[in-house]
Amino acid sequence: MGAIRTTREQWVEAGLAALAAGGPDAVRVEALAKALGVTKGGFYGSFADREALLDAMLDTWERESTDEVLARVEREGGDPRTKIKRAGVLTFSSDRLLPIDLAVRDWGRRDPAVAARLRRVDNRRMGLLREMIGTFCADPDEVEARSLLAFCVAIGEHFLAADHGGRTRAQVLARAAELLLDQQHRDA
Repeated sequence: MGAIRTTREQWVEAGLAALAAGGPDAVRVEALAKALGVTKGGFYGSFADREALLDAMLDTWERESTDEVLARVEREGGDPRTKIKRAGVLTFSSDRLLPIDLAVRDWGRRDPAVAARLRRVDNRRMGLLREMIGTFCADPDEVEARSLLAFCVAIGEHFLAADHGGRTRAQVLARAAELLLDQQHRDA
């Protein structure tokens, strides 16, 4: 009976976990093999080199964080505001995608190829925001501003360490969403 082969997907998943935990420098073949409980020899049956693994990891992240998120948003339906919120929740509050997304953003600051891919992903995300916000806001300048602010809040709130004067972060984010999505404040 032969040894069980570690699949390409398992290497990619281990790589994404390492990226999320420690950035691109943490994605080392030896460390991934150890995490998977295998020898590094099997790696080369799936990838030509570390760069090929990094590309496959970025392909997976891009597919999951855009194609799959957008497909799910459309499949589950709802009004434009619901779709925006769902896309944000799927992308920026998940235990899987959020840490990878933040690591890719940091990596893109130092690697032009990663920055170009991040730009493509962000442009698709901004496209959804523009489209959805444009359904209830007619001014193109305001659509762009609201889209930018919504995106900045979704990403930036993960880096903010400020207190909110007796309010919880969730309360402040909910109010920010009401303002950005043009909803009337409802006192509860």
